[in-house]
Amino acid sequence: MSKSVLYMSMSLDGFIAGPNDGPGNGLGDGGTRLHEWIFSGAPTEHGGVPARPHGVNGEIMDEGMATGAVLVGRRTFEHSGGWGGDHHDGVPIFVLSRNPPDAQAEDWPLVTYVTDIGDAVARAKAAAGERDVLVHGALTARLAIDAGALDELRIHLVPVLLGEGKRLFEGQGIELEPVEVLDGSGVTHLRYRVAS
Repeated sequence: MSKSVLYMSMSLDGFIAGPNDGPGNGLGDGGTRLHEWIFSGAPTEHGGVPARPHGVNGEIMDEGMATGAVLVGRRTFEHSGGWGGDHHDGVPIFVLSRNPPDAQAEDWPLVTYVTDIGDAVARAKAAAGERDVLVHGALTARLAIDAGALDELRIHLVPVLLGEGKRLFEGQGIELEPVEVLDGSGVTHLRYRVAS
């Protein structure tokens, strides 16, 4: 059965982006440090796409890339340039947004805009089939938790204190069930199940 799983790199002090994040600076000032584990010594393939990292980090990347659909908030989607309309080799992308899509989205057949978080998760899970749904974006994660629609969190905890920026969670009190802890190169991968 498909699960909705938040995959997020985070600093030890809870930030997922540095200050001044925006288009062209999607991870904010200093935020690229949060994704260095993805590269972990592996060369970059054509187009700037990182090659598969070695060891545990590679296993985590394989897991994330094996998802059957992506659910993302519009802000995250736009800050990433919409990934050119294809994030995971042809899986559907559902963008949570209160506003209609930009004209550019018409050129991206894999992208669907959805206004309701419950509907977005349901549609993404249906599209994913037996595979999981990869969830991106802090606000989308918060809304999914509030709606009881987020099943798991996969946090990639990076040993750095950013000091400021965009936090993953603010003001939410939820119980999480620890499932797995894996030490990777430059990162600790934590998996939690959202307690029901």
